[in-house]
Amino acid sequence: MGSVLVAFSGGVDSSFLAAVAYRTLGPGASAVTAVSSYVAGSELKDARRVARVIGISHCLAKFTPPAVCAENRLQRCYSCKKALFKKLRAIAARNRIRYVIDGSNVDDAGDFRPGMRALKELKIKSPLQTAGFTKDDIRAGSRRMGLPVWNKESSPCLATRIPYGERITPARLSMIESAENYLRAGGLTNVRVRYQGGIARIEVRESQIPLVAKKRKEIARKFKALGFACVTADLSGYRPGALNEVFSWTKKK
Repeated sequence: MGSVLVAFSGGVDSSFLAAVAYRTLGPGASAVTAVSSYVAGSELKDARRVARVIGISHCLAKFTPPAVCAENRLQRCYSCKKALFKKLRAIAARNRIRYVIDGSNVDDAGDFRPGMRALKELKIKSPLQTAGFTKDDIRAGSRRMGLPVWNKESSPCLATRIPYGERITPARLSMIESAENYLRAGGLTNVRVRYQGGIARIEVRESQIPLVAKKRKEIARKFKALGFACVTADLSGYRPGALNEVFSWTKKK
């Protein structure tokens, strides 16, 4: 490719892609991380840290999702991705970088991901998907390369915690971020706090549900202080794509 700009979140996929791009192209590879209310502050810190470990040139780009995203319709991710990657393409053009690339892999095709359509329309390259890499392949490769995020849990944007149809606001995103940080500080992993009509629905690994129950009073006090009206725990435990489950159930009703 000659020169690439990596859409870099600091997660497992984009970190592996950035590391391989840098080892292959050297100064021909650079990375950019979007800064918005949809991205947790801890993710930005991770992105900066991992970029230093890789050695790749890295910058932050302020990004404001389109106003339509706040309405949280079914195609929210499409609208957001389309605007974001247009911005990244403009950055690449200003710096005479030939391609914008992202860390999508073959497993991403198995879930409802309207943002993938935006990447296709903008001709964004996804080398890991093209090469047939699964999430497990990426984790294994990252571990061999010594990347510190090889076993990091997935961290999609905060907007994915709010079911379609419920408005996205900075206050709600802040509540979710603070609540998840609190749970992680208490030793919980694979944490999701879903916002549903003012109710917090906690998802953690099934093995950690007893810990949530044990600390239920402290958690309830903390969450209510953050602004949640009620606090619940999902007995099915954490699983990717739970937001789409809620949408499917509502649609059937």
